[in-house]
Amino acid sequence: MSDEEPNMSTGRKTALSENTLFGMGNPLLDISAVVDKDFLDKFGLKPNDQILAEDKHKALFEEIVKRNKVEYHAGGSTQNSVKIAQWMIQKPHKVATFFGCIGTDHFGEILKKKAEEAHVDAHYYEQNEEPTGTCAACITGDNRSLVANLAAANCYKKEKHLDLDSNWELVKKAKVYYIAGFFLTVSPESILKVAKHASDNNKIFCMNLSAPFISQFFKEPLMKVMPYVDILFGNETEAATFAKELGFETDDIAEIAKKTQNLPKDNTKRQRVVVFTQGKDDTVATVGERVTMFPVLDIDQNDIVDTNGAGDAFVGGFLSALVQEHALEECIRAGHYAANVIIRRVGCTFPEKPDFH
Repeated sequence: MSDEEPNMSTGRKTALSENTLFGMGNPLLDISAVVDKDFLDKFGLKPNDQILAEDKHKALFEEIVKRNKVEYHAGGSTQNSVKIAQWMIQKPHKVATFFGCIGTDHFGEILKKKAEEAHVDAHYYEQNEEPTGTCAACITGDNRSLVANLAAANCYKKEKHLDLDSNWELVKKAKVYYIAGFFLTVSPESILKVAKHASDNNKIFCMNLSAPFISQFFKEPLMKVMPYVDILFGNETEAATFAKELGFETDDIAEIAKKTQNLPKDNTKRQRVVVFTQGKDDTVATVGERVTMFPVLDIDQNDIVDTNGAGDAFVGGFLSALVQEHALEECIRAGHYAANVIIRRVGCTFPEKPDFH
């Protein structure tokens, strides 16, 4: 991040061009609908939960569409973050690029349309073995039960998509890269190719711990990518699990951030930055040799509708400032703003324009 003076006419340091921000991950179509208790009981769902779909849930996806007024939103962690980054930036369109795998089906068409509406330059690998991944959000009152069926998202192939010249050109155009840890379960070789490119060209590669199970069960691929990670995101639970898996022998979040910052790094021109969010508590970040606490924006408990997309939104806001070469403090401020907007709404959705200065 440079220290040059911002251009006062725009408040930006650089005029942004298309495809400056690159994201790759699991594209899921979020299908949210208000249901009743009978619907939950029929499919054995708890009112407030997050699960991966099993065979018994197959019919749920067809039924939820038929019986209720349905809202469709392009989802999946990384796709949410790049969409929010693009929303924060507003113009030019298509600053954000997104790669992931979908099916050649109706839901896939909706995902394409939704990405277009969000002005994200999505290039999906389309295959017909598996249907487009979906996440059903079954809403009853203030509760939402989430059922994720990765399906096609799990079928991303490096050699069939990332390696194609036209796609790799888009990767090369980017200056900032972001991939959620969830994608480690799908294509670690794709992540490594992008991470190494960023490192070799002194660009910024960002990653997210995403969920405790990633550190627990996908530690090997995670640690293979870690030397290339310039900015690592996570929340307090993920940070604690990561520390435990790596034998840090501390549960002090500032200490965990410091130890994570000091893990081996390939590109020594950039010191690793570690950013851990803690819900309503201060965000913890490494700033040079120090660890600093950044308070989040105050919000009345009654205004919180759905905290589900908060982490994705924080990253999206942060990335929108990062691609404009703003200082770390500004990136965190933008992240806090975006998260504050998203938790007031159902799903990872946002008003037409941000009100962020």
